[in-house]
Order: sequence, then structure tokens, then C-alpha cells
Amino acid sequence: MATLLLNGALIMRDGQTAFAPDAVDILIDGQAIAAIAPAGTISNADHRLDVSGLLAAPGLINGHLHSWDHFIKGRVENLPMELMMAHLRPAVPLPLTADDIYLRTMMTAVESLRTGATTIIDDLSLGQTFDRGHVDAAFQAYKDAGIRTYVGFSMIDKAVVDSWPFVDESFPSETLAWLRSLPRPRGDALLDLVRDLAKDHHPSSARVGVLVAPSAPQRCTDDFLRDCRRLADDLDLPVIIHALETRLQAVTAEIFWGRSMVEHLAAVGFLKERTALVHGVWLTPRDRALIADAGASVQYNPWSNASIGSGAADFRALRDAAINVSMGSDGCGVTFNCSMLLALKFGAGIGRIRHTDHRRWPTAAELWEAGTVGGARALGREHELGTLAPGQRADIVLYRQASMGLVPLNAPVRQLVHGESGSGIDTVIVDGEPVMQAGRLIRIDESKLIADFQRAHARLLDRIHASEAAAGPVLEGLDKIYRRSLHQPIAADTTRGVVDLPSATEVWQ
Repeated sequence: MATLLLNGALIMRDGQTAFAPDAVDILIDGQAIAAIAPAGTISNADHRLDVSGLLAAPGLINGHLHSWDHFIKGRVENLPMELMMAHLRPAVPLPLTADDIYLRTMMTAVESLRTGATTIIDDLSLGQTFDRGHVDAAFQAYKDAGIRTYVGFSMIDKAVVDSWPFVDESFPSETLAWLRSLPRPRGDALLDLVRDLAKDHHPSSARVGVLVAPSAPQRCTDDFLRDCRRLADDLDLPVIIHALETRLQAVTAEIFWGRSMVEHLAAVGFLKERTALVHGVWLTPRDRALIADAGASVQYNPWSNASIGSGAADFRALRDAAINVSMGSDGCGVTFNCSMLLALKFGAGIGRIRHTDHRRWPTAAELWEAGTVGGARALGREHELGTLAPGQRADIVLYRQASMGLVPLNAPVRQLVHGESGSGIDTVIVDGEPVMQAGRLIRIDESKLIADFQRAHARLLDRIHASEAAAGPVLEGLDKIYRRSLHQPIAADTTRGVVDLPSATEVWQ
């Protein structure tokens, strides 16, 4: 294998906030870091890249995004999650071609690379149809972009409308019949798709791989959840699933199963290691104990949860419960971006308004760990991803030390978390291969990509308007469900997604 020498970088190790300002050489052998030594001491390399004046950091791991909503970025705001679903899983979907899928997926990859992520998990919905050409187009985009990717398929086996309570009272009978009649991929077909893709796209051997991604417990039958769990175990794949993102989901669990959503997942045998519960905003202490005992992870999506009013997960309570915490940006249609750097800094900020006791505020180092090592651990790949050390995969982001957020360079982790937007990124290496140098993406004609995407959007705009208009009756019913749920009780010991200021006695006890 060819070797690549990164000569003269400052290096950020682990979660430290102070470091010795001595430049190093990083030797990459094939896909992995072979050695890290004082600058100028390694000379035997096939290729050399001068990275003096740059700060080397491990690539961020975005544990949750949706590429499928890229065409509707910015279309709606100020809707809670349940009402947003009328746009994210529209009853009248857009008529997309394989080229459209390729373009929107490539745009997701570009934004991810430009904001510090070298590994992403794309929870990709196939909508109402099952088109293998669409799947292949998404995989090809990620291969072409050069980013490390896990692709799941947001799998459901129930009509979307039946994932909510109170539907019979909230929708006119004809609307409800229409929603229940909408086509959707069969659950067994989705399982077969993952099984087939894993032959050539298993993440243990492929940079662009597959994982198991049942959408959420309320959108799946118990048998389908068990089938997903069995498939992941048989194929040795990680799992992601949405869980307790909103207060309504806490209400839904009590109505559907008479117990919390996490208790239900535990009862059907779903909770295990390498299983990430995405969001985890409305958890009880019992939920956290079950998650910790199972060795599962909770994924912190602070910007997404705040932007659609779902609340804010209690980062400190998760850490106190010895739960591995990973991080994600969620879909750009909801949040207007898929930037992990934004997720980090917003996670720090909102984590501080959850607690008036400043001793419980999340630190930049803890958030950085969640966005790197925590993400790797959730995937079962902490031995390969998340840090810069010999033997680790060479997934490296190099930031200009002259970037405004890093001047003067006192505490790299703090300054990256709080001050870097992505504008300071100079070089990105994934799996040992440079994919960006001097701020320019090497494998992608970015200007052409953006122009092609804008043309595709212009072509689809009338259909986007029609889809939004058709969502009217759905929004009316969902609004009734949402408002009714606000009056339904939830467990008294639920860690609320909204912030309640404690008394001075509670703060300082």
C-alpha cells in the first residue's frame, strides 16, 4: 500500500483543552495511521503533504441525518415534530429520478465534509415506492464523494398515520382511509434489501456500508422490531432507531403499550450494544437504567430538537447514568443544515440552560468526545474511528490555525466547539485519501453539482407546491392530535424536554 506523510501539523489528541504546541508528522499507511512522531523525523513515505500551519483533529461522526429532505430545505418553520411529518413523509411525494437522488445525496456529503464530518449515518426513507435504482444512486454518490457512510432505510411496516394516537377522532373517515391506503415498501422487502446490500457493503469492509434502521417503535409492529433486531444480530450490523423525541411520543407509548417506549423496546429484546436511540429527549430514570444496562447509546441532536420544539435531551443525566452519548445533526429539511459543528456548539449552549447549577453544564471536551469517540462507540468501531492514534483509520480534518475561531490557539477543543463553523477547514482525509485540499473538494466539481441541483429543484418546484397543498388535511388532523396530547399525563419522573428552573435549594443542595 502507498504511504502518505502529513508533515508539520499540530495535533489534537482525545478531548484535551490544552496541548503542547509542537508540530508532528503523521504517517498514513493505506487506510490507517501508522505513526505519529515529532515533525521532521519521518522521511520514508511515497507521498508528502505539507500541513504546517494546520491543526489536525479526528473527523466528526454524524450519527444521524436524513438526505431525503434536501429539496425542501427552508420550506417550513415553526412546526412541532408531529406536524413537520406531513412534509417529511408527504402523502403526495415528489416524483424523483435516480439523478435527483444522486444530486441531493451528494449535496449532503459536500455539506458534511465542509463542516468537519468524515463519517455520517444517512437514515434514508424510500418513501412510498421501492426503487432499487434510487438506492444505488445514493450509494454511488457517497462513493464518489469519498465520505465514510452508513446507510439505513428508515424502515416501517405500519401506515404512517397509525403511528399516532387519537387518529380516529382527529381525521375525517375519508382522509383516514386515504392515508391508510397509501403505498409503502413491505417490511420484508426492506429487510431483504439490507441483507442483499450487506454482501458487498458491509461496514466492516466497505467505506460506504449499510446498517439496520427501523424508523421508530410506534411506526413498527413488534414482530417487525424483532425481525430488525434479528437481522442486525445475524449480519453483525449496528442499529439506529428514533425514540422519545417528543412529549407526544411519551404519550403514545403509554396509550399503545401501557409502558414507556424504552421499556417496550427492552421487553421485545431490542436494546443491545451498538444500538443508538436517536434523540432520547423525554426519558425517565428507569429508561436510562435500561439503556445503560443494555450497553446501548443515546444520540444527542440538540439543534434539531430545539428547532422543531421537541425539547432538549439532558446531556448530564445521560452521562451520569453511564450511557454512551453520540451526536447527530438530523435532516436538513428540518434544521436547514447538516452541520456537526453547529450541533456541537448548540449542544453546549442548550445544555447550559437546562441546569442553573453551572457544575452540571456540559464541557466542550465532553461534547467533542460525543461527536467523535461516542459516535464510534455507538457503531462498535471505537477501535478504528474517533481518535488520532496509530492503528486508527486515517479520518482526519485539518483546520487552519489562522482561522478566526482558533486565533489565538489556547484550547483547541473549546475553540473548535464554540468558534469553528467549517470556514477554517483546509484539508480532509477519509480512509487515508485526501478528499479536500486547500479548501477545495478534490473528487467533486462543486460548482457544477450546485448548478445541477438548483436546476433539479427548479424543475420540481411546482410539484413541491402541490405536495405542500395536499398536506393541508393531514396537518389539520395532526394539529388536533398534538393539542390533545398536551393534556395527556406522562410519567411524573420523566426528564422533561423543556427547561424548568429549579429552586435555589434544589440547585445548591
